[in-house]
Amino acid sequence: MKGKTILERLRILDCLQDTYRDTLKEDARRGLTAPRKFLPSKYFYDDRGSRLFREICRLPEYYLTRTELLLLRRSARSIMGGMQAGDIIELGSGENRKIRMLLDAVHASCLPSLRYVPIDVSAGTLLGAARELLHAYPGLRVCGVVADFTRDLARHLERISFEDRMLLTFFGSTLGNFTEEESLSLLQNVARILQKGDLFLLGVDRVKRRDVLESAYNDRRGITSAFNKNILHVLNRELHAHFPVESFDHLAFYNEEEERVEMHLRAVRRLSVAIEDLEEVVEIEEGETILTEICRKFSREKVERMCSATGLSVLRWHSDAREWFSLVELAPCSAEGSLMLP
Repeated sequence: MKGKTILERLRILDCLQDTYRDTLKEDARRGLTAPRKFLPSKYFYDDRGSRLFREICRLPEYYLTRTELLLLRRSARSIMGGMQAGDIIELGSGENRKIRMLLDAVHASCLPSLRYVPIDVSAGTLLGAARELLHAYPGLRVCGVVADFTRDLARHLERISFEDRMLLTFFGSTLGNFTEEESLSLLQNVARILQKGDLFLLGVDRVKRRDVLESAYNDRRGITSAFNKNILHVLNRELHAHFPVESFDHLAFYNEEEERVEMHLRAVRRLSVAIEDLEEVVEIEEGETILTEICRKFSREKVERMCSATGLSVLRWHSDAREWFSLVELAPCSAEGSLMLP
């Protein structure tokens, strides 16, 4: 591996190019013609949306990233203890601050034996983050996958020949963006992919006070508002829609009964919005909302119950002193329910 250039250590697989617009059309039609309108949050993350989200992660109100990084810094050596070779896969990778914490915890001599496999819908973000890592970690290899990991995860990974042990990571409490049914399905898919000796590292945001949660999704600079409205820019560009973005307000609140923050776009006036590629005109009443994201919050009991139901077993919890956020190390179980450890 010594002497190999960055280009020789980088491979990018595009699994999204041929399906993105068709999937977007299908999701937009279903969501915008529903009695209670919604759009899947994955469409926030074009290159602009990914940049806005990076800004959100640095906001003082947004404790999630800051707390998760603190936990990673404290726990990385323990997590990476048995990971001297193999593949580190990151679902919804975005920028590379979190994965750096794990790479910093292994000896430099081990880097040529490791491969990083980021999976993200934003090709620009993935490529930029991959190049930064290859500059910073000589010997490391990167195989980036431009894909929607919520669809056909196993099929995307089948295109990669895995060499050794696997550490699958899912940071940012992104699991909370899925309904309970969707979360269970995703965890089941993860459990099927993992083999004996593999690990799954899951970040989860914990249930806490309403004021803390609502502040995190309503920052004073309005970055979260711009991020929320970016989904309309995506529809306008990709589907030749005519959403007047300025006619929507950002709305985010904690739904205590469902234990989740909800983000909506609320129309400030009555609208008739043409979406040319769908050959549809969407009628939106004044005050009507489009649900753009849910951010479920988790108790320890809920996480353990979900994992147990999907063939995963908790090995270790890493939590901050306030128990605002947790990193959970998980391993697959055999058909008989026993842990599949090395």
